[in-house]
Amino acid sequence: MIYQTERLIIRKLKTSDIDAFHEMQGNPNVMQYTDGKTKTYDEDVIDLQQVIDYYHKSNNEFWVWAVELKGNNEFLGIIAHIKDDEGNDEIGYRFLEKHWNNGYAFESMMGLIAYCKKLGIKELVAMVIIKNGASEHIIKKAGFKFVKEYLCEDLKLPERMYKLVL
Repeated sequence: MIYQTERLIIRKLKTSDIDAFHEMQGNPNVMQYTDGKTKTYDEDVIDLQQVIDYYHKSNNEFWVWAVELKGNNEFLGIIAHIKDDEGNDEIGYRFLEKHWNNGYAFESMMGLIAYCKKLGIKELVAMVIIKNGASEHIIKKAGFKFVKEYLCEDLKLPERMYKLVL
C-alpha cells in the first residue's frame, strides 16, 4: 500500500488488474482528455506491464498506482505522480466511468497531496483540458491555482496548467 484514505487504498498496479485496467483504457469517454485513443486488450497488457516495470527502476519519476475501494478491493482507477518534461511534480488520475461522480478522484487526490507533502515535495502541478469541466472542478476544489492556458500538443485542445504550493 502506498497510502489510504477513508474509503480508498492506493497501491501498486499488478498484472491481475488487467481486465479493469482495459475497461478503463478502452472507454472513449475516459480517454478523450488523455491521449484521445482507446487501446486494445493486447496493447493494455503491454502498457500495464510497462507501468509496473517502472516501480523497479532506480531514480523512477513515473509513479502510477491503482485506486481500489476498501472492503471489496474493487479497482476504481489510477492516480499518478510523475515528473513532467519541465521537471514539475505533476499529478493526474483516471477512473472507470462507472465510478465517476462518487468523489473518488477528489478523495484520492487529497490523499496524494498529503503523501507528497510527507515526501517533502514543495509544489504540484495539474494539467486539465478545458472541456473537462469535472476535472477542472476537482483541481480547483483541492486548492490548485490557475497558472496558464495553452494548446495541448497531443489533443490539439486548449489546456490549463494549475499549481498547488504545499
